[in-house]
Amino acid sequence: MAKKSAIERNKKRERLTKSAANRRAKLKETLHNRELPPEERFKAAMDLNKIAKNASPVRLHNRCELTGRPKAYYRKFRISRIALRELASHGQIPGVTKSSW
Repeated sequence: MAKKSAIERNKKRERLTKSAANRRAKLKETLHNRELPPEERFKAAMDLNKIAKNASPVRLHNRCELTGRPKAYYRKFRISRIALRELASHGQIPGVTKSSW
């Protein structure tokens, strides 16, 4: 099990990212528009810089839904390899069986 503080920190980042997504998109669009005057684009860059760093989607880290483990994460199932194997062995994931040969 991962540290509770790391899990909560990541959840907070997810909330911040969702709340600032529209604002960030508008500012980035303004910033990359070459037809606008440089002063307006510079102001957009300054406003973008004022948004919290944790509101950036790059700072999010994929974590297992069950354990919070940050490594060996399967996107398709949204869980770590350890949790995936355990659930698959118990037959709790539809369509997934443990191979044997």
